[in-house]
Amino acid sequence: MRAFERRELIINKLYRHKKVHVADLAQDFDVSEETIRRDLEKLDKEGIAKKSYGGAILNVHTNEDPSYSHRHAVNIEAKRAIAESVLDLINDGDSLMTDTSSTAFEALKKITEAKKNLTIITNSLVVLSEFQHSGHKLISTGGVLGAETNSFVGPSASHTIQRYNVDAALFSCKALSMTGGLSDSNEAESELKILMRQQASKAVLLADHSKFDRIAFVRLFSFDEIDYIVTDGKPSDEWISFLNKYQVSLLHNPAE
Repeated sequence: MRAFERRELIINKLYRHKKVHVADLAQDFDVSEETIRRDLEKLDKEGIAKKSYGGAILNVHTNEDPSYSHRHAVNIEAKRAIAESVLDLINDGDSLMTDTSSTAFEALKKITEAKKNLTIITNSLVVLSEFQHSGHKLISTGGVLGAETNSFVGPSASHTIQRYNVDAALFSCKALSMTGGLSDSNEAESELKILMRQQASKAVLLADHSKFDRIAFVRLFSFDEIDYIVTDGKPSDEWISFLNKYQVSLLHNPAE
């Protein structure tokens, strides 16, 4: 078993039991306690777990859904680098669905300036407000508005998404894992992302480097449902090989 596979199994145990013990894990995986301590130290640095005496506990923030303003401020240069690469995937006249991620918002800034006659369907109040005078057609999903997330969710939003077939869905997620697929923290918004992917001819995941090798609370889907991943910087050779296996096209543009 490779180290990343062991760590993801440890994460699964953390989600189930909220805490793990070094001695138990060493026995379960037939490795030394020092190896397990290194695993837990890495998970601690990634913000997934907090080391404690003799083991670790699940980081309570793993399942939290930060406000839009907080999300927008994180890794902003990486998100702008991603936005530059997305342009090659969108054509004049395309119809798009986008989620409420700050990465999708940065991508739309570039796309709406460079492309003509787009139709954009979104559950993001920020997108609707920012691009209402962009000259492109905007369609709101409607639904229940979350005060912190600035997003519409619920049955009305789901129904609207299912009414349209689009050229591309642009969305992000909180985490990517080779064994756990794509995952996120907000259950209501995750349901809408799954629907957006179903209604789109191509699915474009926008994910900066910090999202790789992590797992979040809500599973979205596996890599065979993604057509493109756009990120900042070149992922590891292991990730490149993994994505090739699933025929996922990878675009990367280093941040400044």
